[in-house]
Amino acid sequence: MRSMRVSPGVISALSAGVLFGASTPLAKQLTHGIDPWMLAGLLYLGSGIGLGTYKGLSSLLARRAGAVSIRGADRGWLSAAILAGGVMAPVLMMYGLKRTAGSSASLLLNLEGVFSVLIAWFVFHENFDRRIALGVLAITAGALLLSVNGGLMWSNAMGPAAIACACLAWALDNNFTRKVALNDVTQIAMLKGLVAGAVNVAIAIGLGRSLPSAEGIVAAGAVGLGGYGLSLVLFVIALRYLGTARTGAYFSIAPFIGALIAVAFFGEPVTVPLIAAGILMGVGLWLHLTERHDHEHGHVPLTHNHTHVHDAHHQHEHDAAQAGPEPHAHTHTHGPLRHAHPHYPDEHHRHEH
Repeated sequence: MRSMRVSPGVISALSAGVLFGASTPLAKQLTHGIDPWMLAGLLYLGSGIGLGTYKGLSSLLARRAGAVSIRGADRGWLSAAILAGGVMAPVLMMYGLKRTAGSSASLLLNLEGVFSVLIAWFVFHENFDRRIALGVLAITAGALLLSVNGGLMWSNAMGPAAIACACLAWALDNNFTRKVALNDVTQIAMLKGLVAGAVNVAIAIGLGRSLPSAEGIVAAGAVGLGGYGLSLVLFVIALRYLGTARTGAYFSIAPFIGALIAVAFFGEPVTVPLIAAGILMGVGLWLHLTERHDHEHGHVPLTHNHTHVHDAHHQHEHDAAQAGPEPHAHTHTHGPLRHAHPHYPDEHHRHEH
């Protein structure tokens, strides 16, 4: 019998999925009075402005230990993530949605999770085994079941191709963000929200869409702050602990959460696909939650800067300027180390198998 060892990253990833899943039926209610493209921009802007306000107030009230400014090569990775997920993906998605049947579009959206996992495994070489692969397959199958509604139909290939490219761009965004996940998560999510929101609102206005009422703007901003801002903060935290593939798998519960909320609060029916999806996702989550990856592995010397405590992987000396309460952040060097313990493919366990 496998023991269940729940990582903080698992809790963060599941919480991110719950928040994003809850935002979907709420955002759907807003589409009755707000243009979809304008709504996408306002959701992102609500995320960026809300997190920016929090970050500004935090800086004024107290010096937060452990916030690491984005610097060096990380700026390139974050810029690439924002370009792919905040600029290219929404534009491609809106183009595709105009030319694709609704049932087909919702089914194709699940490609983001599939692409994220495949890129993480085969481009960035995150480790996986049969158990993890089966878990991802079960969760993805559950998400597909929630999307199937009358079959896959489209009148031409351009719409579906654009949606598939949007999903690929978001998958690249997820993997690029993994590269900067040790930085200040609030700053990462804030920058993504501000850039993506500004771009989408500007495009919507350029296309002649009008701004909604003040009440609509506030409502969209509030939904965006929870479903896009706080959700993204938790998603990036999960990336630190779990890597992209496992985080994406846990996050894939989002459509199931959205469906449950639609049933509970908006009168949607309980269907056989919903029940079957719940069972499949439950099996996939169990396979992941009971994972135990434990073997002897080596750590090569590494110098970087991130928030940390003095655990087995952070045994280093401090000068007077670096001393302080934990967790704290400063540039530090990991010496060579070889040991065995249960671990995930986090920033300190990117070794070959």
